[in-house]
Amino acid sequence: MAKAMARHILLASEAEAARLKQRLAEGEDFARLARRHSLCPSGKRGGDLGEIRPGQLVRPIDQVIFRKALREIHGPLKSQFGYHLVQVFYRD
Repeated sequence: MAKAMARHILLASEAEAARLKQRLAEGEDFARLARRHSLCPSGKRGGDLGEIRPGQLVRPIDQVIFRKALREIHGPLKSQFGYHLVQVFYRD
């Protein structure tokens, strides 16, 4: 079965997600921003979601993790929880 490793930052608004994405593009540290801003418990781990298998996460995030380019910052992606910025490290 496929698996991947990813991290994300969950935010309350699309505008806030867009601002953080810009800061990431300017070179700020993903893990530091996740610890400071993410609403998800994974923020305490720098946004680390660990090893993920298809279907474990909400559909918009799952699709990015298993279909989009590696190591890029994807988002803002809307889910029922808020807006996500996602970075995928690897997938098998």
